[in-house]
Amino acid sequence: MTDRTTPEPFLDGFQRMLADAAGTGRRLTREEIQSRRAHGARAAEAGHDWRSLVRAHLAAGREGWPRGADPAGVLTVVEQALDAFADGYESAQRLVIRKEEAARREFIDDLLHGRGDTGQLAERSERFGLRLSRAHAVAVAEGPVEYDESHPVPRRVADELFGRFENRRILFTTKHGRMVCIAPGDQDEVLTHFAKQAYAAAMGQVQVAVGRPRPGLVGIGHSYEEALNALDVAQRMALDEPLLRAADLLVFPVLARDRQALVDLVHSVLGPLERARGGAQPLLATLTAYFDSGCVAAAAARQLSLSVRALTYRLERVHHLTGADPADPGHRYTLQTAVIGARLLNWPAKPLHPTAASA
Repeated sequence: MTDRTTPEPFLDGFQRMLADAAGTGRRLTREEIQSRRAHGARAAEAGHDWRSLVRAHLAAGREGWPRGADPAGVLTVVEQALDAFADGYESAQRLVIRKEEAARREFIDDLLHGRGDTGQLAERSERFGLRLSRAHAVAVAEGPVEYDESHPVPRRVADELFGRFENRRILFTTKHGRMVCIAPGDQDEVLTHFAKQAYAAAMGQVQVAVGRPRPGLVGIGHSYEEALNALDVAQRMALDEPLLRAADLLVFPVLARDRQALVDLVHSVLGPLERARGGAQPLLATLTAYFDSGCVAAAAARQLSLSVRALTYRLERVHHLTGADPADPGHRYTLQTAVIGARLLNWPAKPLHPTAASA
């Protein structure tokens, strides 16, 4: 294993080169420059930091300073040698960074989608700050634009997140244009802080969903999918809360799990609204506002900019067309479930395809 505190092997030939070139007043040859570049590349691959390497070169230059040599000539050689060394170092470091980023991206993809060998993923997870033996929860932030890790919004969020939770085992990344944070399941304050910082950095134009804590490798993928599904539900249901929790929205995936049954419900209960003048949408919007306001007609009317009389007339039209009375507790549950289903199915904007039996 390379000892990172001793960069001397990467100075091999430097003093000899300095003495020869500075003593004769010549510049470095192409072969000498290439050797310096090669040493710089190997130093980067070995993990030496740039500051210690520069100090080592300056120290070697002082020790090997040719007697009687022109200082300007010596410094020119040192400059040439360091420039070539830096060129090799930076090229190799860029390659190392690209490989590291590629490995990190591959790990994140495998982690969020539950792919790959569990043992290898557990080993790799330690390298990236996670311990898969614990339960984890995933938060996903979606904004008005697609984010990558070079975007100023994720960079600010990452700085704030790791500035406060530097010693926590958390992972922050971007995926498919969204910001993603993975944290131990018993550290909800991390994900809450992530949500607050994402909201602030995006000037309030971001929505964050948090999946439920889940154990193991597969659990991280499930929590991630829950967060994505929560964002999808929020869009379909016009939920504008900045922070969504999958645990609070479980009724929606339950309803959507049997899609055909949901289609049949919406078609049989709300399908008759399409016979109304102007189609189903105005009456569906009336039912939505009515149920969202706790079945308070005055509040629903204000929400729709209608008079209470106009709203009451619309509810009567719903009753007449469907046979279900929104004011009747016995009918209300079926109607409200069908309204939720219509929003999940984006009906009537998208046509329904009910089964033959319901049709």
